[in-house]
Amino acid sequence: MRSFDLAPFYRSTVGFDQIADLMDRVLANDGAQSTYPPYNIEKTADDTYRISIAVAGFSADDLNVEVKEKALVVSARKADEDETRSFLHRGIATRAFERRFHLADHVVVTGASHADGMLHIDLEREIPEALKPRRIEIAKSDGTSKDVVDAKAVN
Repeated sequence: MRSFDLAPFYRSTVGFDQIADLMDRVLANDGAQSTYPPYNIEKTADDTYRISIAVAGFSADDLNVEVKEKALVVSARKADEDETRSFLHRGIATRAFERRFHLADHVVVTGASHADGMLHIDLEREIPEALKPRRIEIAKSDGTSKDVVDAKAVN
């Protein structure tokens, strides 16, 4: 596993601690992360997104979606199955999983739905009014300065 010490960057930057934390998380993952279950992330509009996760074999009651500390956590645990069933071939994986997605600032989960073996999670970026760009009106002057005295008025 690779190990980089980012401590020197912490003391020479101000306000970039989120970027350093993100780099720590990326460097901590050594590539052995599970690819189960497969998922898609799509941009549905300018400020809306959808995460679609293939959850074949799971019911809506088996799935759990929650937001904790700027992270979307999707987990599933299959209820105990009837032991009397005997499979000749078992190709549908219903093993428990937990998948985490780091949410950017001002991104909120607006809903989740389960249909046709897919779990769809809708996200929206809600930018506060204080952070939205605003137009500043430029005042026009009449060409004279308040400090300039008219020569005819003095004489």
